[in-house]
Amino acid sequence: MRSGGFDSTHAEHFAQDYDFPFDDFQQRGIAAVQAGRGVLVAAPTGAGKTIVGEFAAYLALHTGRKTFYTTPIKALSNQKYADLVARHGAENVGLLTGDSSINGEAPVVVMTTEVLRNMIYAGSATLTGLGFVVMDEVHYLADRFRGAVWEEIIVMLAPSVQLVSLSATVSNAEEFGDWLREVRGDTEVIVEEHRPVPLWQQMMVGPALLDLFADDGDSEHLTVNPLLLRRIDQLTAERRDQRHGRREDAGAPRGRRGRIRGTADRGPVRTGRPSRGPSRPQVIDALDKDGLLPAITFVFSRVGCESAVGQLLAWGTRLISEREGAAVRRLVEERISGLPEDDLAVLGYYDFVEGLSRGFAAHHAGMLPTFQEIVEELFTDGRIQAIFATETLALGINMPARTVVLERLVKYNGETHADITPAEYTQLTGRAGRRGIDHEGNAVVLWTPGVDPHEVAGLASTRTYPLRSSFVPTSNMAVNLVDQVGRARAGQILEQSFAQFQADRSVVGTARAIRRGEEALEGYAEAMRCHLGDFAGYAALRRQLTDLEKSAAKQRSASRRAAAAVSLQELQPGDIIRVPEGRRSGYAVVIPGTRGKRSADDIVSVVNGDGQLRRITATDVSEVVTPVGRIAIPRLFQSRSPRARRDLASSMRNKIRDEPPPSPAELLAATDADQQDTTAETDRLKRALREHPCHDCPYREQHARWAERWWKLRRETDGLQRQVERRTHSVSRTFDRICDLLAELGYLGHDGTTVTDQGRILQRIYAEKDLLAAECLQHDVWRRLDPPSLAAVVSALVYEARRDTGGEAPKIPGDQTRDALAEMRDLAASLQESQRRLGLTPMADLDAGMTWVMHRWASGGRLETVLRDSDLSAGDFVRRCKQVVDLLGQIADATSHDVLRRTARAAIDQVMRGVVAADRLD
Repeated sequence: MRSGGFDSTHAEHFAQDYDFPFDDFQQRGIAAVQAGRGVLVAAPTGAGKTIVGEFAAYLALHTGRKTFYTTPIKALSNQKYADLVARHGAENVGLLTGDSSINGEAPVVVMTTEVLRNMIYAGSATLTGLGFVVMDEVHYLADRFRGAVWEEIIVMLAPSVQLVSLSATVSNAEEFGDWLREVRGDTEVIVEEHRPVPLWQQMMVGPALLDLFADDGDSEHLTVNPLLLRRIDQLTAERRDQRHGRREDAGAPRGRRGRIRGTADRGPVRTGRPSRGPSRPQVIDALDKDGLLPAITFVFSRVGCESAVGQLLAWGTRLISEREGAAVRRLVEERISGLPEDDLAVLGYYDFVEGLSRGFAAHHAGMLPTFQEIVEELFTDGRIQAIFATETLALGINMPARTVVLERLVKYNGETHADITPAEYTQLTGRAGRRGIDHEGNAVVLWTPGVDPHEVAGLASTRTYPLRSSFVPTSNMAVNLVDQVGRARAGQILEQSFAQFQADRSVVGTARAIRRGEEALEGYAEAMRCHLGDFAGYAALRRQLTDLEKSAAKQRSASRRAAAAVSLQELQPGDIIRVPEGRRSGYAVVIPGTRGKRSADDIVSVVNGDGQLRRITATDVSEVVTPVGRIAIPRLFQSRSPRARRDLASSMRNKIRDEPPPSPAELLAATDADQQDTTAETDRLKRALREHPCHDCPYREQHARWAERWWKLRRETDGLQRQVERRTHSVSRTFDRICDLLAELGYLGHDGTTVTDQGRILQRIYAEKDLLAAECLQHDVWRRLDPPSLAAVVSALVYEARRDTGGEAPKIPGDQTRDALAEMRDLAASLQESQRRLGLTPMADLDAGMTWVMHRWASGGRLETVLRDSDLSAGDFVRRCKQVVDLLGQIADATSHDVLRRTARAAIDQVMRGVVAADRLD
């Protein structure tokens, strides 16, 4: 058949089911699948790449084979399942997710990637007859938490299975395709960069929308719209004048609300709020008047999303008719009928349904998943007009809009607030423009002071989004691979990962640099040759002397730093200290409760002479901190009370005045007492230099300069060589270290090549802390717990706080739970130490922040009571409960103890109740 054509009867019949002609890239993808080849389709959001995956399902149905359609998240699985059922009938389509199993032996089954991975390791009979696997959103393999699953599937699938990979646009699609060809065979790479709906880039300055780029006919060299720059300059000047009390009336007409496509200045725009820009209701009102709804506004804050809904309700915004609003309310009431009525208030239901009945809603990961699903369904059907969302909406699920609004270009990435990347900008704005509905999409960035249009233009015009593997072998993966193919073959399989493929490619340039370095070293060696003797040996002596002197200086500095850190650990409440320098310099008194959150013994809290609360760390002191006096701390001292701090500071100042402390010189005396004497070795090297023949060479310093260059290049070249050694076979080396650890712990045999009975337990545990869960089973940590206590401690294996809690110790429900957690922490510490010893990245610490909440819920508490003193949102709570239930199920399947198995299943029943059981999504 012709590449890219439609000679096939199957392809022709498939095309007849759609009411639009296929684009060239879709035709090419269908042709590749029809020809029995693998295919990678990389195309923008909304371009229609899923058509290629849907053809695989069609082909399976008409050729007696199976298709597994995999997605990264359950919400997308549910959405795709509904689409395929509508096209092929419920009898031909199944769904398998963590908590849904519908018609699992159907010829077309939609599932999450984890389900397929587990099937492969288990050798499931469901794999029989499998002809196609569609991997939707395959770029998820870059996800650092779950990306490894994609690579496991790609490498482990039977060679007879055709792989259809669907990806967002990435700049290294050819590299990814090269890897697919290496591990899967013949694979066609199809890259489509054209958006079916053009995207118009704009900024909202005050109430007006202005084009980001000038329409000068040069599509290759985009320039920022000069009108936009003038408007921003004007608003900035107004803001400055207001700040100085000189608000002036520009005296010009406001102008119409709406897009200004030209570049001629149409007069100043008055906002009345030049310092902050328009409010959220004003933004939605402006978009509504310009016919730019429906819109998704990305807020990057769960609280901000909910606040936006509240602001629109207070403003009186209505975006749909009252009649449609009443219909929406009836639909919502029907959909939430299974939720306990007593829980609706704590779930935020009443504002939720009121907003929907007016045509707007929030969407974020902290919402109840059922609420998310309702919002997605209504928005996709065009029944609501505005959504305020976090970036999670941009991932996976199909929810296009006419307009996408970005309130800010900074978001919290889990560690700090950082600028969004060009890839994130493209992912977010890619939702704008509904195919077959909109002639164009609109990406709108709100201007506020500090937002530079040139930076926005850089985000909007950058086209470099490389796909990077996040693959790392896990303990569960290791035992499953060893059991299935043996250790040697398992190592070879992991060498086929995309991670190793990229690592090996990255050393090509490094190896070339090493060769150039070795050639240059030969020239340097010739240039430092001396007629009196071995100048390389003489230079080595000089280098040893220099290194010795530097090492001695570093050792003295390190000793002082270590002593300073130890001195902080020894301080007691009431000690008066003097910090000699830095931002914390001056006298201060140590107060109770000084230690930091992460068991940092070198952090103390103090009150300084001004009554301010400060934290002193090892970085604030360069010398030993010795108490210069003591005062009594009041028994009920409250560090948060300014008055209590002022009184304490006054007592400290009086103490210093009445009993002057020792001088700094006296305190610093003898700080260098522990310095090692290197004089003898230094003298020996100096004597050897004087006695060397090259010491008297008249060209000695000239030779020495070449020798110094030789040493510097030698270090650089050796460093590059170490890089190559680290990267080459890096994945298999990590796998070998994991196997060595598993052999030490008894999960593999002594030689690490066979799976033990203990290892069979680990094979059934797929949690992130899989090895710790298996160790807890091995050491009977949980056998004496009741169901609520078991659910509570298991939550520590899956929970991770979203933000720093400031060092507050979590509440632990009862002695049984506390003892079990203590044993789990001991096992975790032992595992972490073993992982460090073997050169593995240690697992994350346990987080007991949900144990109290989980125990109360599993004990039958009401949702409002359970969440009252918790930072968890209802949606987060339900998701964590589902994760706990999932792990409890794995524990029940893995354990050989009947009592623990019954307890785990009872815990599942007690967690899966009320809103958790009623909610349909994970």
